Amino acid sequence: MNRRQFLRTAVAAAVALPARGAVKTMRLGLIVWLEKDPDGIVRRVHELGFPTCQVGLREVDLSLAAPLRAALDRYSVEATSIVSTGPGKEVYDFYEGPATIGLVPRATRGARIARIEETSEFARRCGVAAVQTHCGFIPENPGDPLYKEATGAIRQVAAYCKKNGQSFRCETGQETPIALLRAIHDVGLDNVGVNFDPANLILYGKADPVDALETLGRYVQGVHAKDGLYPSDPRQLGREVPIGQGKVNFPRFIERLKQIGYTGPLTIERETSGPQQMEDVRAARLYLEKLIG
Repeated sequence: MNRRQFLRTAVAAAVALPARGAVKTMRLGLIVWLEKDPDGIVRRVHELGFPTCQVGLREVDLSLAAPLRAALDRYSVEATSIVSTGPGKEVYDFYEGPATIGLVPRATRGARIARIEETSEFARRCGVAAVQTHCGFIPENPGDPLYKEATGAIRQVAAYCKKNGQSFRCETGQETPIALLRAIHDVGLDNVGVNFDPANLILYGKADPVDALETLGRYVQGVHAKDGLYPSDPRQLGREVPIGQGKVNFPRFIERLKQIGYTGPLTIERETSGPQQMEDVRAARLYLEKLIG
């Protein structure tokens, strides 16, 4: 090798080294709900300084898939999942919740399977590689007929998503971590993962989020940044509060995510509305950026 070749090789190696040695970190995002203006929704995510988002669908309108894709490209925002909800009544409490949320209730199960499959088609058309939803109050007892029916429904929608090259993510909340882990194992498909919402585990009184990562950590594909208080009324969930004001120990939680090697999205969800929502979102972004490093 002559001197010129040596220098060229050395320079190339020096340039390539940082890329090889770069450490991936979590990227912040915001959950948004698609109505009729994909450009406006994605522009807001961009203007707030988020590189990623999750897009929720209350109804599935396939004609909005192409405009959403165009808006994501225009503003250089990555949609990390499409969130499916409904159809039908959903009551987020301890008394009506078991009969109205997710894929567990028999009365709405068929319509919700169809909705998730439509959501998968929407995600395919706009190039998003994950679909997620609340599966509901999955029974603790694996011998309960509802448990077997629910895991069968999860298997059906996960298989549909797999056909479309997507992962299917179960969002934590109504079930204990071990019940969700058991369901994932019994579904038996390699594209089933978890969207880990630490606040939901507290709001439903199911687990400490840091401890729950010991059970579900290897299946975590997405994470919500949300905070809350444990329930004190036996009929009602705990109360969601701004990040840093609840029982999620975010310094420990983020550190544990780093320890298990999680480098996926960290998506802020603030379940309120109006100007205060945006103030809380901005404050959460600044708070979380310091923890992510």
